[in-house]
Amino acid sequence: MEVKQLHATFTKNFIKNLIRRKNPDEFLEQAKDNGLQKTLNAFDLIILGVGAIIGSGIFAVVGIAAAGGGESSLGAGPALIVSMVVAAIACIFSAFCYSEFSTMIPVAGGAYTYTFATLGEFAAWMVGWILMLEYAVGFIAVAVAWSNHFMQFIKGFSHCLPACVVNPPIWLVSDYNSACKVVSPDTIPSIFGIHICLNIPAFLISLLITFILTRGMKDSKLMANVMVFIKLAVIALFVFAGAFFVKPENWTPFAPNGFEGVFMGAFIIFFAYIGFDALATTAEECKNPQKDLPIGIIGSLLVTTVVYVAVALVLTGMIKTSSAVPSEFLKAPMAYLMTLHNQNWIAGLISIGSLAGLTSVLLVLELAATRILYAMSRDNFLPSVFQKLNPKTQVPVILTWIVGIVCIIGTITLDLNVAAELCNFGTFTSFIIVCVAVLILRKTEPDRPRPFKVPFSPWFPLLGILCCGGLMIYSMQFLTTSVLLFPVWVGCGILIYLHYGYIKNRKAEIKTNPTEQIKE
Repeated sequence: MEVKQLHATFTKNFIKNLIRRKNPDEFLEQAKDNGLQKTLNAFDLIILGVGAIIGSGIFAVVGIAAAGGGESSLGAGPALIVSMVVAAIACIFSAFCYSEFSTMIPVAGGAYTYTFATLGEFAAWMVGWILMLEYAVGFIAVAVAWSNHFMQFIKGFSHCLPACVVNPPIWLVSDYNSACKVVSPDTIPSIFGIHICLNIPAFLISLLITFILTRGMKDSKLMANVMVFIKLAVIALFVFAGAFFVKPENWTPFAPNGFEGVFMGAFIIFFAYIGFDALATTAEECKNPQKDLPIGIIGSLLVTTVVYVAVALVLTGMIKTSSAVPSEFLKAPMAYLMTLHNQNWIAGLISIGSLAGLTSVLLVLELAATRILYAMSRDNFLPSVFQKLNPKTQVPVILTWIVGIVCIIGTITLDLNVAAELCNFGTFTSFIIVCVAVLILRKTEPDRPRPFKVPFSPWFPLLGILCCGGLMIYSMQFLTTSVLLFPVWVGCGILIYLHYGYIKNRKAEIKTNPTEQIKE
């Protein structure tokens, strides 16, 4: 009779539990019993992918990547197109690895599921925990960016809207740290000595996104399709209209800050590529995941790269980014350039497109966060109530609202820049682990059917590890707060696993096999 150790104590049995792997067939069997509704095809996946990727990056971050955002952030200048290609290459190797896994284990969970099948229980929990940095914290960053763009948009209606709506108190449209940069803390209301800031636009858009996701995947797809159409139309308008104002002399010098500017631009613009990996978390909702997921993941990445390069060529041709640029260019570069050339009506449409782009990103990020937590709950890491699906929509409604509420709280407390940096760290880490996991499973289960295989393995996975790891390490020399918070987040994840996830898994094993003894 086997003796099960219930609590996390450093013993041989404890180590064995930490590296306990879950057979891919177990995931597939669970998906059959508790599967989500299958409604997505290849076109839907490309739309969701483009919806997740094209957002705050191309509408805001691209200006900082081109011209620089301060002493510690050198701009790439016209070489921004090279930075975009470098960032895309760093992503494409990981995209191949995600495609192989998603067709081999087509269930909810993404990188978390793949890690459980290769590196074991503890590593899977940590990857799931780190993915929350990418999806939930990324959602918070984009929600705050949406609020900033919305407030800029309604300022154009100052002639017909009340002043309290166009220019509300800063504590109603910002988090506390950001508000303190504009006004004195004494002017911010407080309750029992605690200053109260409420980002109302971010609060409302978070509620709307959460409500739409609870309505089911069909409504979510419809909204994503509309938002993607609007923002692609607006970007196309900028490229074709802006091409008439391009001056070739603005493209010289091509790389004013050399390789340092190009690579720093690649790190900054990497945030604009985040999102394609979220498609892997929807594998359980695909009609034909073996065929459609690789098309969706790689196709969305290629489409966005072409769009990004076109925007970069026009944007750097319309203004000289090798010298100082106005602050308005760094906040909303495309809208600013249209205004600069007296194309105000196009600038207004670009503002609408930026809101549409950010909205679609929010939709996919929250969708991915709920699917990760759903999979983790199914594996006994989190409370079983997270698995409860709505009988009509087949959506984890309770979990979706929990994620939505957490994100709303985050928009009140978390600084936008730190959230974006933490999101990048989470993404780099998950990409590296997926590349490692592909190499491991190629060795441990070489005969398992793989409808899609990473080409030129092991070189492509190794290049993915080197590219993501190199950009991650390179960025650390310029960052401070996020570099400290990332280990804190990881440490909290370890504590939660040891005091809850580990114990819950051991209890589940004992429940499955009642003849086993419990060792306290």
